[in-house]
Amino acid sequence: QVQLVESGGGLVQPGGSLRLSCAASGSIFRLNTMGWYRQAPGKQRELVASITSTNWPNYADSVKGRFTISRDNAKNTEYLQMNSLKSEDTAVYYCNMVNSVGYEYWGQGTQVTVSS
Repeated sequence: QVQLVESGGGLVQPGGSLRLSCAASGSIFRLNTMGWYRQAPGKQRELVASITSTNWPNYADSVKGRFTISRDNAKNTEYLQMNSLKSEDTAVYYCNMVNSVGYEYWGQGTQVTVSS
């Protein structure tokens, strides 16, 4: 059984920073793309950032220059460093991993709230 366990969410003031982590455990086949999605109340889930197996990142326009995605393949772990947070970044953040045969895994979600 494969599990993705997220950590690092919480409450932060506007302009602050948070770092999310997502670790995969279990019998996981070779991982390909890793990513982070978010879903705000009343909105659809959207892609925030993704990173390929060769460390090529991709970001949503709304987070470019503020968020950084990274991965540690040896640990089957991905990270999302979020800086200069805004109230509109408030959402539940989900990590996602795709293996080399296209199977997707999802984390349970972690709440990020940006508020003064």
